Amino acid sequence: MTLLRGTRRPRVAGAAAHGGPARRRGGILPGRHRARRPDRPRMDARDLWSEALAGLLARPVRSALTTLGTVLGIGTLVITIGIASTAADQIVGRFDALTATSVSVTVPPRPPGSPDAALVPWSGADAVRRLAGVESAAALSESDATNSVEVRTNDVVAPGSVNGQTLAVVSATAALPTTVHGSMVSGRFFDAGDIERRDRVAVVGDQAARLLGIEDVGQSPAVFFKGQSFTVIGVLGGARREERLSTSVILPPTTAADRLGLRDVSRVLVDTSLGAAQQVARQAPTALAPGHEDSLTVLAPEDLSKARKGVQGDVNGLFLVLGLVSLVVGAIGIANVTLVTVMERVGEIGLRRALGASRRQVAGQFLTESTAIGLLGGVVGSALGVVVVVCVSGVREWTPVLDPRLALGAPVVGAVVGLLAGLYPSLRAARMEPVDALRSPS
Repeated sequence: MTLLRGTRRPRVAGAAAHGGPARRRGGILPGRHRARRPDRPRMDARDLWSEALAGLLARPVRSALTTLGTVLGIGTLVITIGIASTAADQIVGRFDALTATSVSVTVPPRPPGSPDAALVPWSGADAVRRLAGVESAAALSESDATNSVEVRTNDVVAPGSVNGQTLAVVSATAALPTTVHGSMVSGRFFDAGDIERRDRVAVVGDQAARLLGIEDVGQSPAVFFKGQSFTVIGVLGGARREERLSTSVILPPTTAADRLGLRDVSRVLVDTSLGAAQQVARQAPTALAPGHEDSLTVLAPEDLSKARKGVQGDVNGLFLVLGLVSLVVGAIGIANVTLVTVMERVGEIGLRRALGASRRQVAGQFLTESTAIGLLGGVVGSALGVVVVVCVSGVREWTPVLDPRLALGAPVVGAVVGLLAGLYPSLRAARMEPVDALRSPS
């Protein structure tokens, strides 16, 4: 039988009929079998981490210097926020100690010749003292007529000599030193017996004592003003809440009413426990003048929670900007070094692409390297920042204030910064074609 061109040989059909290769392949001829594309090699997370670690350790000095930028950025962020929170807490603490427990109630003056009784009696301080949160309370009487009084230490007027000083004369109850946080430098303060007996005694402030030349009250020195004499029994100092008392002469209320006409209470000073000032400020007018609360003027410190939040917010906002600037500088350093590394490893990238590595695998390797640098810098920077905050607080004898979320979240921030910083260099490495990369000088 003659075989025509283009026809199949019988042996092929026979082979298929007798169970040859064509039969074993399901009746499909070898020439018509479609070849499959070879699968790309897959890279698991362990291989990716190994490649990234090898790339970092290949240039340890450069990797360490790049990590140092992140360490400085994260460390600065933790230090600034930690120091700012600690300093704000100290500022508010000092504010608390000086003014947050002080309440002052001002009583309007009684019209001259008015037959009505005083709006606030001298016993009103005792009523305020019974309120919850009140540590002590004292009533004070002042007037324009006694704000500037010439006070002398003797009643002899010598020509050409000056032995008098212009001082303020006030009267107060016996609890005044405790209320204004003062202390007796010398002698004692007048007590309830002096007030009840209407003794002609006086206590002078420490500055007034120096001006008058009074050094020792043991000799019972006297002061003269308004044509009357008063025996000095003590010197009051350290009145931080009423600094004006340091240059004043203080008399018992009964003595001042009899001798100078200081009969009515002009102010009531209240010392409260920490956190009770706002409550006491609301209740004090009712305790002093029931039914006439609106006639009194109350001066109370600002709410501590608002003051604390305001101070901390201002200080944290200022230092947070500085920390973020340092962090951005570290991110730029990571991006720059990663880009330089990509340019230096063009030949390696081309070889890997030629051997079957995908663009995603190449980008993943460089992203892993930059993220590892950011994570390591975040861990070291966070630890360094916490140590610095604790050391500074210890030197200043402060109580360190650290937010655990900041210390624990700083490494995560460092990793995110490294990831974002390495994004562009990684994409650039992934876009390289194998032929162009292999032709480029490494």
